[in-house]
Amino acid sequence: MGPMLSLFGPARRTLLPAVVASLATLFLAAAPLGAATLRDVFKRASPSVVVIRVPGEVGSGTFIDAKGLVLTASHVVEVAQEITVEFLDGATVSAHVLYSEPAADVALLQLTTVPPTAVPASLGDSDTTEIGDEILVIGAPMGVSYTLTRGIISARRHARQLYGGFERGELFQTDAAINPGNSGGPMLNMQGEVIGVVSHILTRSGGSEGLGFAVTVNTAKRLLLEQKGFWIGTEGYVLQGELATIFNLPQPVGYAIKRVAPDSPAAKIGLQPSTGEVTYKGETIPVGGDILLAVGDIEISETHYTAMRNYLRALKAGDTIRLKVLRAGQIVFLTQTQ
Repeated sequence: MGPMLSLFGPARRTLLPAVVASLATLFLAAAPLGAATLRDVFKRASPSVVVIRVPGEVGSGTFIDAKGLVLTASHVVEVAQEITVEFLDGATVSAHVLYSEPAADVALLQLTTVPPTAVPASLGDSDTTEIGDEILVIGAPMGVSYTLTRGIISARRHARQLYGGFERGELFQTDAAINPGNSGGPMLNMQGEVIGVVSHILTRSGGSEGLGFAVTVNTAKRLLLEQKGFWIGTEGYVLQGELATIFNLPQPVGYAIKRVAPDSPAAKIGLQPSTGEVTYKGETIPVGGDILLAVGDIEISETHYTAMRNYLRALKAGDTIRLKVLRAGQIVFLTQTQ
């Protein structure tokens, strides 16, 4: 039998450096992401994050293109009278809605000017994100600008009935702290890439309870960047089932108009917003305004939603759009030449 190796003899002095080096490599590879890594991601990503101010509200967004494009949540800007965008260095510019998809709660803004210090964000591939992946959120919760929160991807969800509308695309669920003011801001992976657009929370207290949701960035890219977009400028509520009967609709589904943005296509065609609201089974329903029944010859319904949006996308200058609405119990047709 050969000589025994002693952990306390000469052999230890020979093997110890290699053992320590191997253990150090192992522990470093398995170590959790530290504060320095989070700090680096925040420093790299925050110049692309913007604070969006509309009368009476604050949201967040991401500067994504040197031509002046900002990605945000539709519900933050869809019916805003004025939109102001603030950058990390204090630069402030006005903006208008370029395209919007309320059914997925994503919108694209166009800045009137682009600050020379503005840095476009990198958009990631949300299809490669998995449950358990660590993420960061940067935004203005409760109006407190450039707040960083951290969490994981808790689940992937298909959107259903968010904000009383027909939902499209996919959502990430996260336990990262999200509060009012975060809406529209970026969800980032640990490479600093945008993988989601913060949308909403489920809460009983009114604040973060670990149930936050962000629209996947691939959904936003598909609806706003890869397809021809448009903006209508309305906020409303889908009436169907029992509500369709209560409102005496002549069809199974209608869209009650709550608000109309000034100078929007909806305003120009003459859609009238609600004059009040009622609460029914915990839901707030707009009343007193138009109820949209059809766009062109396409009746409002979840099964016809894609056809309706494609019809609007296909409109060209000189085309006439026709809307069918229920107004004070009467069917009215509204027309507008593009």
